[in-house]
Amino acid sequence: MSDYGDTFEPAPGDERLTSPIVSDALDAAGLRGQVFAAGLRGPVPGARCFGRAATVQFAPTAEDRDPYGDAVDLDPYGDAIDYIDALRAGAVAVLATGDSTRSAFWGELFSAAAIGRGAVGVVTDGCLRDTPKITALGFPAFARGNRPPDYRGRMRVVAAGQPVVLCGVTVRPGDLVLADDDGVAVIPREAEAEVLARARERAAGESTVLGELLGGDGLREVWSRHGIL
Repeated sequence: MSDYGDTFEPAPGDERLTSPIVSDALDAAGLRGQVFAAGLRGPVPGARCFGRAATVQFAPTAEDRDPYGDAVDLDPYGDAIDYIDALRAGAVAVLATGDSTRSAFWGELFSAAAIGRGAVGVVTDGCLRDTPKITALGFPAFARGNRPPDYRGRMRVVAAGQPVVLCGVTVRPGDLVLADDDGVAVIPREAEAEVLARARERAAGESTVLGELLGGDGLREVWSRHGIL
């Protein structure tokens, strides 16, 4: 398990950028493959997280088995515990499961522990459980869906602190992740200065365009003036 060492830095200032604005900035920077395929949702509309990726990979156990039977694993959550205990302030927990719906991978108590470590959200291509309780904690969570079964005896952690692939996007430790109602955008660490500069410029331009449209200027006129829609 990795604790991300000294390579984990706080995310830059959060200007309330949105995933569409970041997506446009990524496109402008020539990075057109950094937005997750559709399908991940948060249990509460309006949830949002922005921070650095802390990655973990799950894989199926050899076969489904009774987690409380004769072959019981005496430490079934050990690797996940190590991963969560290593989360740093400002981290987004990024759980790659291979699009698995075999079980839930995250629930109330993992959320509570992540909050205690200073994490700002979780993104997974797998499932959540305890969603009303996660909601009550106010922890932003984005997932493929919800399922009650525990991952114990069904899935296992096979790596942490390594590049992972979710919804068609490679996410590396320390990449910036922004998740909101529209989806999930990932800014590669080596491109973040350019992408954030473009995103901030785009956000400022959209604010101007919004004011002009609300003031009665025609859409064609505004497009010709700013090239922003």
